[in-house]
Amino acid sequence: MATPERWSVLVTGATGRIGFPIARALARQHDVYGLARCSQPGDEARLRAAGIVPIVGDVAAFDLGSITDVGGRPLTHVFHAAARIGADARTDWQRTFEVNAQATGRLIAECSRRSGSTFRGFVFCSSGSTYEYQGRRPLREDDPPGVHLGLYSLSKIAGESVARFSAADNGVPLTVIRIFSTYGPLGGAPAGRLDRILGGKEIVLHPDRPNNYNPIYEDDYVRLGIRALEVATQPAVTVNWAGSETVSAEEYCQFLATLVGREVRFRYEDAAPWPLWPDVTTMHQVLGRTEVPWQVGMRRMVEARHPESLVQ
Repeated sequence: MATPERWSVLVTGATGRIGFPIARALARQHDVYGLARCSQPGDEARLRAAGIVPIVGDVAAFDLGSITDVGGRPLTHVFHAAARIGADARTDWQRTFEVNAQATGRLIAECSRRSGSTFRGFVFCSSGSTYEYQGRRPLREDDPPGVHLGLYSLSKIAGESVARFSAADNGVPLTVIRIFSTYGPLGGAPAGRLDRILGGKEIVLHPDRPNNYNPIYEDDYVRLGIRALEVATQPAVTVNWAGSETVSAEEYCQFLATLVGREVRFRYEDAAPWPLWPDVTTMHQVLGRTEVPWQVGMRRMVEARHPESLVQ
């Protein structure tokens, strides 16, 4: 993270599970602008308290000139984490593609137009859910696309293509990160499964067991996210973004259950999403390795989210 110059960075989706910790870490050394809808009470205050300049707005209608007006100098980097996801992504497919794909292309073009040669790197947050299932082997960056989460997956496949085209057309250095199973104090899939364990509910998994994942804890995804800004290049680099260790959902859920003194029950259904198991060879070469062992990360998550339930 240490660099000789002070960056001017825009982080979109700056109140989210990925955007906020990365913006907060960058703000310790750089000028950081956090674009977010700030739909929850206290969102703007939380950004300011972390040293982030809030820019309240929608990425689909965002004008980069507003940052120049605030900061007085051109951007050097963008970490683009804003997206329509979950139920929002299913309610209006046209809006989902507008936010998750088309807005990315416009943002990249504007970075080139307004910042020119001073612009150093753009990170587009894609998803591991853009892969076609490959069965009992890890997913590689050159594997074919597929639909894991319906419209969201389709919009991120489109978003990658738009990002690569716009970056090449405008000479913008680009890193595409395909995100797998982030977790920590702010949530994530393991946190959701922990909540189900505490609530006495079954964990629903795909029948092709074990359900392998490479969960990545907040400390590591912040560090590797900032590294992704540093290695952006043209032509674009595409890399799986995940933990260095593989662990099954069955194993980590049993570990979580032990930490909170509960039993865990599994149910296997054909309709359950297939496990997103990444090959991290390229990540190790381009970004580096993660440092927080999954057992340590899971314990930290419990301590942060449910300290009253921790028994071991």
